[in-house]
Amino acid sequence: MEKTIHIYHTNDLHSHFENWPRIALFLKERRHIHEEAGEYTFTFDIGDHVDRAHPLTEGTLGSFNVGLLNKSKYDAVAIGNNEGITLPKEGLNRLYEQARFPVICANIFNQNGTRPEWALPYTFFQAGDVTIAVTSATAQYTAFYEEIGWEIKDPLDELKKQIKALKKRADLVIVLSHLGMYDDEKMAQETEADVILGGHTHHLFHEGKEVNGTLLAAAGKYGYFTGHVEIDINEETRTICAKRARVYETNQSLKAPDDEKEQQKSFLERGKKVLSIPVVHLEKTLTSDWFKPSILPQMLAEALTEWCSADCSFLNAGVVLGNLSAGTVTKYDIHSLLPHPINPCMIELTGAELSEVLRQTRDEKWPHLQIKGLGFRGKVMGRFVYDQIEMDGPAFFIGGHVLDMQKTYKLATLDMFTYGHYFVGLHRARMKTYYMPEFLRDVLEWKLLKL
Repeated sequence: MEKTIHIYHTNDLHSHFENWPRIALFLKERRHIHEEAGEYTFTFDIGDHVDRAHPLTEGTLGSFNVGLLNKSKYDAVAIGNNEGITLPKEGLNRLYEQARFPVICANIFNQNGTRPEWALPYTFFQAGDVTIAVTSATAQYTAFYEEIGWEIKDPLDELKKQIKALKKRADLVIVLSHLGMYDDEKMAQETEADVILGGHTHHLFHEGKEVNGTLLAAAGKYGYFTGHVEIDINEETRTICAKRARVYETNQSLKAPDDEKEQQKSFLERGKKVLSIPVVHLEKTLTSDWFKPSILPQMLAEALTEWCSADCSFLNAGVVLGNLSAGTVTKYDIHSLLPHPINPCMIELTGAELSEVLRQTRDEKWPHLQIKGLGFRGKVMGRFVYDQIEMDGPAFFIGGHVLDMQKTYKLATLDMFTYGHYFVGLHRARMKTYYMPEFLRDVLEWKLLKL
């Protein structure tokens, strides 16, 4: 006789709470349907549920997200890089204090080699006589984890060890993978995992994808979709007969609760309230403009130079998303201005290397270039803004002196410029210091308090 195990999964919500009311209602109704039919149901999140770009997540350091997962009766969750490297270590250690589900991550450790108390390398569930093992790993951002105080190990190596051991103890092995599509496919080729529920690269498999007998499933990003995997099991032999995957589009397939608008409104209002902490009083409005010289981007560039004890700095004006009005400025105002999970970074470059990067910043393509990812939550790059950097035709001046091609300079900028997408010279630089867990908004707040 066969029975069906139902697995629902979400990934990379990034605190897009506007989609949560429908997802929560859908999961509640589905669980009820399956329980009435005597079927087993499990619900997993694959990480990056937390995103401090939303004021309610920022104000609660993610505990609000955990509350939502509790209320929707999630059975286990993975951590993504937004949980792992946008919270201070003590913040991540506290994040799951009220969680009513296990947090699975096989490749995160304290720097003394022990596992954090909140993280399990695997866990087991029972569907009648069928034993289900669940393991997980998160993407290996080594430099960032080390800066915060964690040790992050190679995720595929750790998962191979876990899967090999778990296959001996369970009838079904499921991986919650916050590694991305290509690593998931590699894992499927090299392990005997039965199902890999994926995330991180925001990929979407409408009907799953089978690789080497392993079913891969993924539900895109931002709660636009919810995933559903069905596994048919022979009850007598406890072997898999069939595996299927599909996704439900939130705004097309999921029913809206009667109070959807009220819930959506409350998320924003509660976020604004929790961040309504006064920071500073301004005598006049500070403005920003993405395409013309303006006060706030320049102030932020100057603050970066000071914060990082650098020789000079540059940033893109598009990172500043508005103005600060005269009067009382709150943490909510500063967060709205700089919601990005972007950290300051200081890079050591020779004069020759720095001059090449500065030449690249003068390219006319930048101001209107649309940017997605890398922590950026704005729209376009905007003009580049400099502090302690002057340009006169082909000549560059640092701190008022002609740039010396042989000298080593300390450049402060945004961490997203070191990832290789825009400035290869910054990506390849050997000496980089990431200032974590502070974000750009923390640097601006520090600067405003000095006015």
